[in-house]
Amino acid sequence: MLEVHDSLGRRIVPLDKPAFTIGRREGNDLHLMGSDVSRDHAEIAQANGRFVVRDRGSRYGTFVNGAQISETPLAHGDRIQLGRAGDAELVFLFEDGASLERQPPSAVGDLRQVAALLEGLRALGSGRVLDEVLALVLDSAIEMTGAERGFIMLANDAGDLEMKLARARGRVTLPGTRFDTSRKIPEEVFATGEEKIVADLLDGDLANVHMGTVALGIRHVLCTPLRLVRYVDRADASSKETRIGVLYLDSREKGTLLSRATRSALETLAVEAAVAIENARLYRDSVEKARIEQELRIASQIQQALLPAPRRHAGFFDAMGASVPCREIGGDFFDYVDLADGRFGFALGDVAGKGAPAALLTAMLQGIFAAQTYVSVDPKEMMARINTALIHRSIESRFATAFFGVLGPDGALTYCNAGHNPPLLFSRQSVRRLDQGGMILGMFDHVSYDQEQVQLQRGDVVVVFSDGVSEALSASGEEFGEDRIKAVIGGDLAAGPDVMVERLFEAVRDFTRGAVQSDDVTALVVRYGG
Repeated sequence: MLEVHDSLGRRIVPLDKPAFTIGRREGNDLHLMGSDVSRDHAEIAQANGRFVVRDRGSRYGTFVNGAQISETPLAHGDRIQLGRAGDAELVFLFEDGASLERQPPSAVGDLRQVAALLEGLRALGSGRVLDEVLALVLDSAIEMTGAERGFIMLANDAGDLEMKLARARGRVTLPGTRFDTSRKIPEEVFATGEEKIVADLLDGDLANVHMGTVALGIRHVLCTPLRLVRYVDRADASSKETRIGVLYLDSREKGTLLSRATRSALETLAVEAAVAIENARLYRDSVEKARIEQELRIASQIQQALLPAPRRHAGFFDAMGASVPCREIGGDFFDYVDLADGRFGFALGDVAGKGAPAALLTAMLQGIFAAQTYVSVDPKEMMARINTALIHRSIESRFATAFFGVLGPDGALTYCNAGHNPPLLFSRQSVRRLDQGGMILGMFDHVSYDQEQVQLQRGDVVVVFSDGVSEALSASGEEFGEDRIKAVIGGDLAAGPDVMVERLFEAVRDFTRGAVQSDDVTALVVRYGG
């Protein structure tokens, strides 16, 4: 059997296998934690009544009675040490209980409850919220050490320590305003990664450095780093350590706070606590991410519901629109407006930015266009009203480009282009750009816009598109460009608007295959029927 002495206390483990494995990996017969313990550190093999201990290629070596070995026979009473740090000592026993009577009881044996605590931390770390894990760690550390109070500080994204939780004896949560103490010790421990012990703050110059803490009557301090250690088993690689924060304890009375046994147990607790806290943070972040994704899915559904039915048909026109956002929600939109005088209005806009801010501004612009349903307004007046609405609202990235056209039964198309990609007007004889209008919406107040009227003939087609179409990039970085739009649409003007939109989107998909979509793709095709 083995008599095991480590931070969890003293215990007896029977050697009941032909090959008994020891290491940090949980699959081993004896699972030990420690900075010098490798995942698969050593094994004890038995044959013909003899026992042999072998090193399994550990990083820091296996020692028997102080001498490093690769393989050696074991005799009763031999002491096995994993690594030089001596986090755990194993005594080989060949006679039942012989060593137990001769060896003095381990001082750490009084902290056997730590074993149950660590198992609880492992369970909590993957399935409970961060605050509960922090409270459990602090309460256990205070009870274990006899400290009067403690706190946990965790590093933020910028690497600065932030107070997360403060507790006192009796599992009492302390508000931050009441938990005054010097930040010097925790910041030093976090920066160096070394445990800090202050036996008496009144000694020497310490009282002046930690005046605020001393004023509270605090004299004894123990602060240890919370670090994640990712071990590697290759001899040519080094273990990686990430410090995530500090665990700080203090007291007016020394008690057991600074004892060697307490510090050893607290070090083990800190290692497990760091893993549990990090798991809890990852769990919390995953829950928050899932919530945000769910909200974005709902927002996407709402945004799609705000768009009109893609197809619109009347006696003198046929229209088709479609929009594919590059994220859950986008900043492009298209809309149809049935004016009171019988004319047909159509719009396409592109809001600056991406995500939720752009989507909110898009919804507002759609609302303004929809409000004109009962009013016959010229396109230039529409753009002026939208520009004023954007200027007078404190909206981040409130800029947008837009095209608004009004088509009458007689084929008269009046339009205004506010900084948008010029739509293309396809006729039997030529292709022309519709670029009259003015500057981008939302930049300057009191801007005047121009409009132009063009006469359409039966079969003429207007194609409005966002820069997600014309500026779509291939895997080699080439832009889709206006010429490709002309080739896709102009190749068959007899096709319906729905076929034209589908062909255009398919061409963009084929062109950008292998590249990441970085902008919303929106297009609107209107054919004049005469």
